[in-house]
Amino acid sequence: MTIRLGANNYGKSRVRLLRVSKQEGRHDIKELTVAISFEGDFETAHTKGDNTKILPTDTMKNTVYALARQHPVETVEELGIQLVDHFLTYNPQVSRVRIELKENLWSRLALGGKPHASAFSRAGDEKRTAVLNGTRENTEIRAGLQDLVVMKTTNSAFDHFLRDPFTTLKDDRDRILATSIGASWLYPGEEVEFGALWHGVRQTLLEAFAEHKSESLQHTLYAMGEAVLNNFENILEIHLSLPNKHFNLLNLQPLGMDNPGELFLPTEEPHGLIEATLKKT
Repeated sequence: MTIRLGANNYGKSRVRLLRVSKQEGRHDIKELTVAISFEGDFETAHTKGDNTKILPTDTMKNTVYALARQHPVETVEELGIQLVDHFLTYNPQVSRVRIELKENLWSRLALGGKPHASAFSRAGDEKRTAVLNGTRENTEIRAGLQDLVVMKTTNSAFDHFLRDPFTTLKDDRDRILATSIGASWLYPGEEVEFGALWHGVRQTLLEAFAEHKSESLQHTLYAMGEAVLNNFENILEIHLSLPNKHFNLLNLQPLGMDNPGELFLPTEEPHGLIEATLKKT
């Protein structure tokens, strides 16, 4: 019997940092979590215990800190590009570098009606994300966001769906539609304005969600992705992941009261999950 090593990788996860950029009269902050993964010529490390081609994961962590100190961290994508280039330059045994970045978003506190120069509050659970897969031929860059929670209280329906003997759900022409947007989109290369595009895509997703007359969450997902691809020529495809966050109408009849669509019970689980990728052709 012959045993062969299959696909393998190694790296460092959950490298966290807060970078404070200090200027006269103003501070800017970036809170990041970074994950690094290497693919390459590591067979002898597995089969013979030979570590001569293994860059310590502790060094990967240190590299994140060093590059964040040496360069301004304007966007997560730019830091990811710097990390990919660095690791491929100094590690000939590595064939592919994968960098995943998440940014916790902060907003400035207001003081006297004006943004404070150095005080901040967390902007909820939403995160800005980027995933880069780099080889010596090219680097694929995907930007995105996670945990952007949205809701609308009308212009949402779900009816005429498939029924079987276990179906109990009733048709609904006026329901609450809520979800936590997860999105990632593909850029054609490195020569794009990452910051402006990210904010533009985020706003487009929000506007499409708000204005779309929804027949299902699938229907709204497609409208959101279509709006992004139609409005941004530098985006080749977009993947959306939308959990259906349910708000169920409360039955107040046992209390002798009616409920004309005013009181609802939020539920966390179980929930539906709708995912799709839209591409330009």
